[in-house]
Amino acid sequence: MTTKKSALFICLGNICRSPIAAAVFRQAVRDRGEEDKWVVESAALGSWHVGNPADYRAQETLKSHNVDHTHSARQITKADFNTFDYIFGMDDENMKALSRKAPEGCKAKVLLLISFDPKGDKTIRDPYYDSDSEGFETCYQQCVRACNGFLDSLSK
Repeated sequence: MTTKKSALFICLGNICRSPIAAAVFRQAVRDRGEEDKWVVESAALGSWHVGNPADYRAQETLKSHNVDHTHSARQITKADFNTFDYIFGMDDENMKALSRKAPEGCKAKVLLLISFDPKGDKTIRDPYYDSDSEGFETCYQQCVRACNGFLDSLSK
């Protein structure tokens, strides 16, 4: 019996970037025939949106790409650092906060998701304050490239 790998995607509020990244990652492992080998979740650094669904623009973006998603925002816990193999932050501020929250000697590898984007972007676009959905599409495309880049790196 193979132990499942696990990935947790983190952003500030868990209603835009991290739910998109988690849904994209689930789709990427499904496309590779590895869906049964992964546990994938997302969470927030803050508690503002706990229990809420993803932003309607994130939902619309995922739907437009035929990416399945279900989501209820939650906040990261100390236990997550020893439950998940990989924890992905969306930007440098997320990474600083994750570094402060991570217990010493934790199991999880805390990684900047965009570092796996072959295009070389420096941060996953935060579209929360946008008045339209354009930034959500940018975020989605970055997540597709970065999630696939990460999965490709595991097979090298």
